[in-house]
Amino acid sequence: MSEALFSRPAAERAGTHLLVMLHGYGSSGAAMASLFPALPEHVTGAALNGPLDVGGERGWFLLDYFLTHDFAEVVASAQRVLDWQDAHADGYASVSLLGYSQGMAMATTLMRLRPGAYRSAVGLSGFVLRSDLLELSESPPAEPAARVPFFWGRDPRDPVINSDAVAHGAAWLEAHTRLTSRTYPGMGHGVGADELRDVAAFLRHYLPAPA
Repeated sequence: MSEALFSRPAAERAGTHLLVMLHGYGSSGAAMASLFPALPEHVTGAALNGPLDVGGERGWFLLDYFLTHDFAEVVASAQRVLDWQDAHADGYASVSLLGYSQGMAMATTLMRLRPGAYRSAVGLSGFVLRSDLLELSESPPAEPAARVPFFWGRDPRDPVINSDAVAHGAAWLEAHTRLTSRTYPGMGHGVGADELRDVAAFLRHYLPAPA
């Protein structure tokens, strides 16, 4: 995970806000790089590739229809992202996260493993892992004003994220983040143009242009 796709050349990144972008299961960093044009000009996107081979594409951990997972595999992937972040995030105004589908599960896991490290986060058509071990290790919820701003966009009839996962994600996000939740009927398990406009507005608000 030493390489990433960046939205701007190295010489233009210092002082911008870094947005670490995490793809879904059976996808790649290149798919997340397609979202670069929607980012505010003072935000640098860095699209990473998950470590797991999924039929020639990438993933973060094995996943089935019920969104079950192996905790050790999740933590190992999360640590790879944290190691990349520690090696490459110097010189930025802040670090935020954006995850699509399984990437949202990774983003919220990173927030749980390293509280206070992220300025904001975005989850698109995704879910939050149900894990007793993560719940035991995470800090108690902060006061509402101190919580990480989180944008959650989804289709209320998403065919991939089951209703139990939606309910669990909503409960966790309400308890642990400063949540902005939006639904986009008819979008399916994807990312829509209206959603991207809302994400850009959210990022401009919480990641203002450096002085």
